[in-house]
Amino acid sequence: MQMTQALSEKLGPLLAKHKQVLVTAESCTGGGVATAVTDVAGSSGWFDRAFVTYSNEAKQEMIGVQLETLVEFGAVSEPVVIEMAKGALQHSNGTISVSISGIAGPGGGTEEKPVGTVCFAWKALNGWDKVETNVFTGDRSQVRQQATHHALQVIYDYLSMEGK
Repeated sequence: MQMTQALSEKLGPLLAKHKQVLVTAESCTGGGVATAVTDVAGSSGWFDRAFVTYSNEAKQEMIGVQLETLVEFGAVSEPVVIEMAKGALQHSNGTISVSISGIAGPGGGTEEKPVGTVCFAWKALNGWDKVETNVFTGDRSQVRQQATHHALQVIYDYLSMEGK
């Protein structure tokens, strides 16, 4: 938790320096990324909004995830988080987005998608994008904390390398 707070404190000024405004679309983290970012004073300068799209209906209604994508791949999938990241940008004033959907546990896992599976997508209006799936270990709280930290770390790493 403290590591994520420290990361958020470094990320905010970096977003501002690069004139980026973050928007999040979160499922399993339940707004944890938005909380971490807005815990930092001045975050209104680099954070626009959060979409907490826990249900499939929310994903469709709030950020335009297609029903066909949800049916074919499931909510915890790279195609869904790609649509979430794109939709978050389309429905906000953000310039960079992160989307997260996963299985935090303790139930809900399968052999193909065990508890701890979390899919991420990042997208920026400048054309940068990234998608990946990780399997985190630990209890529900630990999985959510690791996912929150990772979501922010990738943005931090990208912005740190931009222009180098």
